[in-house]
Amino acid sequence: MKKILTLFAMCMFLMSYAQIDNIADGESITFRIHYGILNAGTANLTTKKTSYMGVPHLYVKGTGKTTGAVKAFFKVEDLYESFINTQTGLPSFYVRNVREGSYRQHFETVFNHNNNTLILTDKKTPANGSKVIKSVKGVQDMLSCFYYLRSKSTSELKVGTVINMNVWIDDEMFPFQLKVTGTEDLKTKFGTINCLKIIPSVKSGRVFKEKEGVTMWVTNDANHIPMLLQAELAVGSLKASIDDLKNVKYPLKYK
Repeated sequence: MKKILTLFAMCMFLMSYAQIDNIADGESITFRIHYGILNAGTANLTTKKTSYMGVPHLYVKGTGKTTGAVKAFFKVEDLYESFINTQTGLPSFYVRNVREGSYRQHFETVFNHNNNTLILTDKKTPANGSKVIKSVKGVQDMLSCFYYLRSKSTSELKVGTVINMNVWIDDEMFPFQLKVTGTEDLKTKFGTINCLKIIPSVKSGRVFKEKEGVTMWVTNDANHIPMLLQAELAVGSLKASIDDLKNVKYPLKYK
């Protein structure tokens, strides 16, 4: 599940500020995750309008878990949370709390965009305390970058767009580049819908087999909802397809 959310992060960051006003309060998006022919799990993203430190924010919760036969030999229960400033589109507070097999990790990150620093706290090992880390301008976390991309207008996100990005993943900063390569009519369980095809350039040797082993399709409209994401991994392939949608702000136009 960590890999799926990492894929979202690599596909969804732009190096400027923007208001988030196209995400409905109570929106919910669910993905079905497949590993090869196996139905491996589900991932869900929900939103809620709230206030953080007296400033309007969008609270985003991301969960992921394995299901079926995969869960029997590798249990995953992941929780991600982000408080995103709706005026700037930048994260203020981020939580990553994951259980993946025998692996456990729980980080909390407070972002200070005024001086480009962040405070990282290891909640799993309190003895490690907190540390201040130098950041970069406009940094996003693994959830905020998703909604930040979606906030862009159709004129800002179109075929030919090339975007450089910096995303805070786990306890490290990662640079990526994203390219919108074309449009495609994508068949989904709800019907066929026109989508933008997006390919991020990623580091080889860590998660993916090739430099450009990931492809993502988002609706070619004001929602920019991800409908399908697939990746060639070092061992096998991973796919996340749209499974459920609720409270989307703009009606989707299926063919």
